[in-house]
Amino acid sequence: MPPRSNPSARQQRLGSELRKLREDAGLTTEQAAALLDTKRTVISSSEAGRHGVSPDRVRRMAFRYGCADQALVDALVAMCGDRTPGWWENFRGDVPPGFLDIAELEWHARGLRVSTMTHMPGQLQTEDYARALFAAAVPELPAAEFEARVAHRVQRGRVLDRPDAPPYELVVHECVLHTQVGGPAVLRAQLGHLMAAAERPNVTLQVLPFSVGAYPGSGQGVLYARGPVPRLDTVLTDRIVAGEFHHTEPYLHRFRLHFDQVQRLALPPAESLARMHALASRL
Repeated sequence: MPPRSNPSARQQRLGSELRKLREDAGLTTEQAAALLDTKRTVISSSEAGRHGVSPDRVRRMAFRYGCADQALVDALVAMCGDRTPGWWENFRGDVPPGFLDIAELEWHARGLRVSTMTHMPGQLQTEDYARALFAAAVPELPAAEFEARVAHRVQRGRVLDRPDAPPYELVVHECVLHTQVGGPAVLRAQLGHLMAAAERPNVTLQVLPFSVGAYPGSGQGVLYARGPVPRLDTVLTDRIVAGEFHHTEPYLHRFRLHFDQVQRLALPPAESLARMHALASRL
């Protein structure tokens, strides 16, 4: 496993939230350093995610910054916890860093809302489906990176296999179900995999039918990860670079509304499964 050269997405998010707490208190880095009896560079490094922060220091920072939101403080303290490398670290150096950040985000989420309008969701792609997708890359991927991307893509499904799997809400456009990535046999197996996942108690699957016409964010796939408190939610869309997460409240509010609307427009889960069964039977 190659050594990490940059802070993880989780470390960056913790640092970002510590910076927000300081700025909300109206403090400069110099003033914060004086309050905490430390160096300004330690404050800056902590906020950039480059400097490890202990739970005690997070609580001390929150107290000195006047943060009275105990649920937020507890959530930030939890982000300092277990630093055991996640499964995605096995792919460091073999796939783009943004891929690792997405897997890390999904793994720590308290809930996932996903909408996909062009391909099957990354968390539920079969190996053959993923191979067909990556084989279409331009320029062609080097063999080693191709295999690493396929393996990483398939392993993202582990987040839904574990005993404490988060609630997973998926809206998939009907056109995805008809797009024969890899050919009819691959698509049939992929549909079977998707329908089997929908049987899990934590999974809600809906199909957005052709008949809906225009819908919010047409053509845009979205991953919305719930944090332990709403302030720590994160959204990622197809229109930005993989791994570039957004978590400002106006952006989060926009995509909460986005999901609420597409879920209202989509077929109910039972009807969605019936449509998928009918399509798979014709392949």
